[in-house]
Amino acid sequence: MALSTPQTNNVLLKFTKDINREFVRQNLFSPYMGEDMGAIIRIRRELTDAGNQMNIPLVAALTGAAIGSGTLVGNEEKIDDYGMRLWIDYARNAIVSSKAGRRKDSAEIFDIARSLLGDWGKSLQRDEIVDAFYALPSESSPVSLDSSAGQRVNGILFQAATAAQRNTWVVDNVDRVLFGQLKSNYSATFATALQTLDTTNDKANRANLRLLKRIAKAAVPKLRPYRTEEGREYFVAFHGSRTFRDLKQDLETINTNARPRDVGKNPIFQDGDLLDDGVIHREIPEIDTRAPAYLTAANYGGSADARPVWLCGQGAMAFGWGQMARPTQRDETDYQFLKGVGVEMAYGVGKMFKKTTGGLLKEWSIATGYFAAAADS
Repeated sequence: MALSTPQTNNVLLKFTKDINREFVRQNLFSPYMGEDMGAIIRIRRELTDAGNQMNIPLVAALTGAAIGSGTLVGNEEKIDDYGMRLWIDYARNAIVSSKAGRRKDSAEIFDIARSLLGDWGKSLQRDEIVDAFYALPSESSPVSLDSSAGQRVNGILFQAATAAQRNTWVVDNVDRVLFGQLKSNYSATFATALQTLDTTNDKANRANLRLLKRIAKAAVPKLRPYRTEEGREYFVAFHGSRTFRDLKQDLETINTNARPRDVGKNPIFQDGDLLDDGVIHREIPEIDTRAPAYLTAANYGGSADARPVWLCGQGAMAFGWGQMARPTQRDETDYQFLKGVGVEMAYGVGKMFKKTTGGLLKEWSIATGYFAAAADS
């Protein structure tokens, strides 16, 4: 019996027009962003009309001694203020195709170009917020706005910083930085402080993060709590996956034995924020994936990879819009043969900082902890 089979060109092919898109994580900073004074990341819109830099006034609290029956004239307290500058730049991307390509494409992939560009914009903003947390404060413009790549992250990018610049940062912020489990791990040389970290005692556990909170509450200028309820003060700490893993492991006994056994109410059974001792701990995986190579143990001469935890109060960072994301299209069409769509926006993001009367650039509402954080084996 001869079995008939179709010739190769006659084999039936069917293509799905439903396109599987790669997962793009949304901006996990979003719940803590807003235009009100209480937001961790304050959104500013002063540049939506014109301009490429804005001035953000910062005023420290009064600390002078009270005058009783003595003379007040001549003993007035001077206001300690500073104007922090934030620069913005453009971010653009586009997709273009020809009639020939669209005719051949069974998936009609060009129809989802807008969605792809939207995902790209959200990812870019999230990643640049992470880069801005890593960056060191600077009074200078990041780069010329004529740069083809642009620079929306204000400050000195960590991976571009010199050893001297990292040392200056740790000296300027001595009252709001912690390395591992002990305040005495501090060193005016950034690399030396990192070298004290070991994976036995210096992980991001409950005790070490509580110490970071105490340091934050004692810092001057003070960190304004993210919120207060019934006399309690709450801060927000942003973690990468490694430090969040270590904290979650340290809290497992408490979460299992001292909290409701209901799967939906017990943090041990679900993903999301952890709350301990008035600190909301938020996992941002990109803090690890975008970590500067310098924080690898071999690069700074330590025994364990280091990762930061940023404990924040109100106004820790500014996100300035010059132009909200808007759709664009290609004007040069080659006799309507080419079709292109794009997205265009302008913004800048940077940590808030204040220059002291002594010339120190002190981060405004952030306390930074560096902890040993080994990769998963």
